[in-house]
Amino acid sequence: MTDPSSQQASNEQTATPRAENIVGGTLASVRGLLGRVPRLNVNLSTFQTVVGLTAGFLSILGALFAVPNYFKPAIGKGEVVAVVVDAKTEKAVSNATVEILTLNNAVVTTVNSGFFGKASSTLEEGQYRIRVKHPKFGSEVRHVQVMSGQSTEVRVQLHSGASAPLHEAGRVIGEGVNAVKRLFGN
Repeated sequence: MTDPSSQQASNEQTATPRAENIVGGTLASVRGLLGRVPRLNVNLSTFQTVVGLTAGFLSILGALFAVPNYFKPAIGKGEVVAVVVDAKTEKAVSNATVEILTLNNAVVTTVNSGFFGKASSTLEEGQYRIRVKHPKFGSEVRHVQVMSGQSTEVRVQLHSGASAPLHEAGRVIGEGVNAVKRLFGN
């Protein structure tokens, strides 16, 4: 009687050459197929460089095509730009409150003018009132028509006066409060 472990060892020895022939034959066929494919004399770093530059170029090109559409108002909407200046000096007035109202005086939005006196907002197409206020100046109201896809610029000159007495009153009250504080030692 034969020992089962010796029979198993003989089966493994006969299976191993058969598996090697199958794998060896498959590898030989793959090598044959690869031999027919033309080889490129390009190393990996050159290939990576070309792929990276191509991806960068396509990203920049896509951004350039997208940018012009980003700045256009949406369909049915237009932009209002209020430029706020001092009537005497023609200098820009920053931090002016620009209220955009409907014709029925309902507030649509409120924005503040920036350093160069500009305030802008995107609005639905239609007619609006623009009310500009600043503590050192009188308020001004303008009417504006917003057209779809267009930007409308409104130049608003603020005059010293109408609300200037309020500013003066605030200064006088402040001086009075300071005088009372000095009187009581605060």
